[in-house]
Amino acid sequence: MNIVMVSPEATPFATAGALGEQVTQLAEELVTFGHHVTLILPHHPASIIKSGFGRIVDSATRTGLQIRIGTRLVNGSVLRLKPLDSRLDIVLIDQPDYFCRPHLYQDSARDHRDNCERFIFFSRAAVEVLKLLELPPDVVHCHDWETGLIPALLKIEHRQTPGLIDLATVLSIHDIKFQGQFWHWDMELTGLDWKYFNWRQMEFFGQLNLLKTGIVFSDAITVANREYAKAIQTAEFGCGLHGVLRQRSEHLIGISQGSIQYVEVYRHAMRNDTESQLCVR
Repeated sequence: MNIVMVSPEATPFATAGALGEQVTQLAEELVTFGHHVTLILPHHPASIIKSGFGRIVDSATRTGLQIRIGTRLVNGSVLRLKPLDSRLDIVLIDQPDYFCRPHLYQDSARDHRDNCERFIFFSRAAVEVLKLLELPPDVVHCHDWETGLIPALLKIEHRQTPGLIDLATVLSIHDIKFQGQFWHWDMELTGLDWKYFNWRQMEFFGQLNLLKTGIVFSDAITVANREYAKAIQTAEFGCGLHGVLRQRSEHLIGISQGSIQYVEVYRHAMRNDTESQLCVR
C-alpha cells in the first residue's frame, strides 16, 4: 500500500510535543510491515538545525510551487529528501514567511495570528505534492486540524484529477480541544465556495472550523482508543463536535491494536471513498 502522511509535526524535523513522535513511530512501523510511506511536513528551519539534519536538507531536491491563498499567489518550494538512516521518504514544504519562526504554532504563549493562512498554504501545497509523487497514493493520512482542509480539497476540487481519483483519506484526532477555529472571513482564504460554509460542513457557531472540516470530509477518523472515541461523541467531552462525530460514528475508529490496526483503517477508508450526504453537494 502506498501511504502518504501529512502532519504539522514529525520528529526530528519538526516537533512541539508527543504528536511528532507518534507520527514518526507510526510511519516507521508501517514501513516495517512492507508499505511505502511518504511524510509531508512543513519545513521549520529552526527545528531542522536542532535535529542535525541541516546538511541533508541543504542537498535535497527543490521544486518551486505557487499556491493560491484567497486572491493571492504565494510562492514556496518542495524539498524532497531521504535521510540515510531512514526508510521513509520525506517531503518538506518550504515557505520562509510562514515557517521560518522560532516556534511552530505560537510566540509568547499566543498563537501566530496567521495560523489559518499558514496551514491553508500547507494543505494546498501538500495536495500539489500528491500530484508530483511517482507512485500514486492509495490513502492520505492527515493529522489534526492543521491538515483538516486536505480531505475537503480532495473531495471538492480533485475528484477528477489524474492520480487522485478515488483517493481515500483518514484523519487522526490527537486532541479534540485543538480545532483550528478562525474568523468566518478566513473562509475566503481556503479558495472553496462559500456554500460549504454551513453547519453541516465547515461552519461552527459562525466560525471556520478546520478540524470539523476534516471530520466531515474524511473517509475515516481515528482517535487514540475506543474509550476516547465513545467519550468525544458526548457533550461533556466532544468540545462542541459531538454531534458531527455521532453522525460519522460508523467511520470513527478508536485504535486498540497499535499501528497494525491502521492498515485495516486504510482499507476501510478505501471502501468508504464515496461522496456521502455530508460531503460534496
